[in-house]
Amino acid sequence: MDSQQPNSLEEDIFDSSLNLEETHFKEGFNEGYNDGLASGKEEGRQVGLKHGFEIGEELGFYRGCLDVWNSAIRIDPTCFSSRVQKTMKTMENLVRNYPISDPENESVNEIMESLRLKFRSICATLNARLEYSGYPKASDAKNIEF
Repeated sequence: MDSQQPNSLEEDIFDSSLNLEETHFKEGFNEGYNDGLASGKEEGRQVGLKHGFEIGEELGFYRGCLDVWNSAIRIDPTCFSSRVQKTMKTMENLVRNYPISDPENESVNEIMESLRLKFRSICATLNARLEYSGYPKASDAKNIEF
């Protein structure tokens, strides 16, 4: 019976040595996973902020155009055809009902495409050369004049 006890003690000493690689592998995996999770959340947050800003900027551009056109209609109700005014009302409803606080809404892309289409339609009918090109990039700074 005494001969079995030293044998099991030797197995315990060597057992930890044999599992050393596996232990380090598991520890490294767990550390990497936790670090990746933290950096992935931060990267996702940055991408979400950037994308949300771009969407808000585009919606603001359309809202501004609609405000100008509606001001022109208040001054002269006959300045735009009834068809254009109807398209403007539809576009206004799309901007108003855009799900800003629900970015996972599946209709977001459809609504934005519909807004872009309505905007192009109005601009074509009015023979206006308006185009939303986004916020100017640093590389476009040489084209900006005051």
